[in-house]
Amino acid sequence: MNTANFLSIPSTMFPDQEILVFEGTRLTYGQELERVRRLASMLRDLGIKPGDRVAMLQTNSHQFIEAYYATATLGATFVPLNYRAKPPELEYMITAATVKALFVGDRYLELVHQLQPQFPSVQHYIALESHQPDLLYYEDLVATGSAELEDAEVDESDVSILMYTSGTTSLPKGVMLTYGDFTNYVVGTVEMADGSPRGTSLLCAPLYHIAGTANMMTALWAGRKIVVLRQFDCKEWLAAVQQEKVTHAFMVPTMLKQVIDHPEFTQFDLSSLENLSYGGAPMPFPVIRRAIELFPRTVGFVNAFGQTETTSTLTVLGPADHRLNGTSEEVERNLKRLTSVGKPLPDVEVRVLDEDNKDLLANAIGEVVIRTPRVMKGYAGQESATAALLDADGWLHTRDMGYIDEDGYIYLVGRKDDIIIRGGENIAPAEIEAVLHAHPAIDEAAVIGVPDVDWGQKIAAFVALRPGKT
Repeated sequence: MNTANFLSIPSTMFPDQEILVFEGTRLTYGQELERVRRLASMLRDLGIKPGDRVAMLQTNSHQFIEAYYATATLGATFVPLNYRAKPPELEYMITAATVKALFVGDRYLELVHQLQPQFPSVQHYIALESHQPDLLYYEDLVATGSAELEDAEVDESDVSILMYTSGTTSLPKGVMLTYGDFTNYVVGTVEMADGSPRGTSLLCAPLYHIAGTANMMTALWAGRKIVVLRQFDCKEWLAAVQQEKVTHAFMVPTMLKQVIDHPEFTQFDLSSLENLSYGGAPMPFPVIRRAIELFPRTVGFVNAFGQTETTSTLTVLGPADHRLNGTSEEVERNLKRLTSVGKPLPDVEVRVLDEDNKDLLANAIGEVVIRTPRVMKGYAGQESATAALLDADGWLHTRDMGYIDEDGYIYLVGRKDDIIIRGGENIAPAEIEAVLHAHPAIDEAAVIGVPDVDWGQKIAAFVALRPGKT
């Protein structure tokens, strides 16, 4: 299935249903499909063919979404670039991806102009927000293109998105996610739009990130109106929830903490919220507990754990496990489960292995490995890195350390490379950090291992105190 169908099928059935809101722009399914197909026809006329790479360097916008679906309409590959990347990283990504056409937001025009001599593969530069000398202008392409275009036939193994992971100690890796990967995830996660009101999704996660892309696709397929924030801002997020009657939202833990810490939090009406998902990084226990207490009781919290390499979510801790009411035994059980990432989705298998790749019993800490039909095709041009992560039987070695309890809940305790080995014993930094986070004077905490003559390693903790605390 071509992911362009996520837009074209509902648009054919419910053309007048409002589907996208971005700043001053409001679009129905029908209007959005017409814009996408006009853009796709112009990209085709510029020589973009199936398999060609089309990149985007811009913050979130309706144009970002349109450019993806226009690329998919042609059976080409979309490359969403991290706009926070350093110039050498951007140069590497655009060059390694052999990008043929590049969409550019105004704030990145000067940078792209400086790097342009390093991009021999780029044949077309498209300015998104204003007319620029020697660049094509996005809205001109949309205005002059033909809407008479059908979605291209694609193979499930064709790459839909080449998504670069952030490089920590090395250059970014290009994760090849196929049309089949996204189809398996989206169609398996939500029901297709049926014309009835399905609510409103607030999109604030960046679209260059798998969380942003996956949430955009599922909302569009489900028929939920998408309200797009250019970038996350606490007050804008709160105002959007109130004004647009947002029902669904996804946040990373840092965003959620900033929202509940905002001095005007209680002044906004958040009663429309039904589902508040979070993920992308470990959630500090004090943050999620405060959020449960502060948000309306009608909000269902969902912890969604996943990876770019697995086309988003792998495990889910659902609303029932976030409820802190009932008997003292039920509350204590759910308080513990708040530190887990829940249980696997139906299309995901999870195991915990020791250093010899043998399965461990319940509650024993080892490396978490997963298998799913939507695991990445591989890292582009990096066969050895792919082989190091993905074995011959399709198991992806996450390098996350964790355990599965007797009820099937999965707990993560840190990264494999972060484990502290003291006197031959494995110590998980995340478990110590959780204890530190529980202290009322501590705002943030990080734990690492440092060399020690007697024990091999010893524990070092770094903390940031709350304002006014000592």
